[in-house]
Amino acid sequence: MSVSSTETPENGTEGGSAPLDPRIAELEALVKEKETKYLYLYADFENFKKRSIKERSDLIKFGWEPVARELLLVVDNFERALEHMPESTDKNLAAGLRMVRDQFKAALAKQGVQRVDSLNQVFDPNLHEAVAQEPSDQPAGTIVKEQASGYTLHGRLLRPAQVVVSGGNV
Repeated sequence: MSVSSTETPENGTEGGSAPLDPRIAELEALVKEKETKYLYLYADFENFKKRSIKERSDLIKFGWEPVARELLLVVDNFERALEHMPESTDKNLAAGLRMVRDQFKAALAKQGVQRVDSLNQVFDPNLHEAVAQEPSDQPAGTIVKEQASGYTLHGRLLRPAQVVVSGGNV
């Protein structure tokens, strides 16, 4: 069977653009829908990759936070021991304890732990925990004593400083 000059192989009729137009429009709409879905999926995947990289980075930076808190307790105990050491204590022993304390602090600093400076600063509830208030020559709201040092880990508060705040002149 041969194709006559009035028939085309695509639609079987002469001038048969009418039956193809709805099918082409339908296929173009389907392709457009698939492209849109692909673009959304691609964007979601890119966001997932970025989020995964950030989470991994945060895990590396902050994953050892509980250990850092425990080590800060050891540093605190070294400082208390040095503060309450009797004058009669061997000077070499005291120097050795200071060296161990400083070595602990240096190791923590190397991992991103930094001390929060509090003394003579204005009280900031984001960095400080007020444990008392007392009258002083300092303006009200100024920190006059530090009971326990505060620390941050890569800029994130690890432990607030426990401070005594001035109530102003009384």
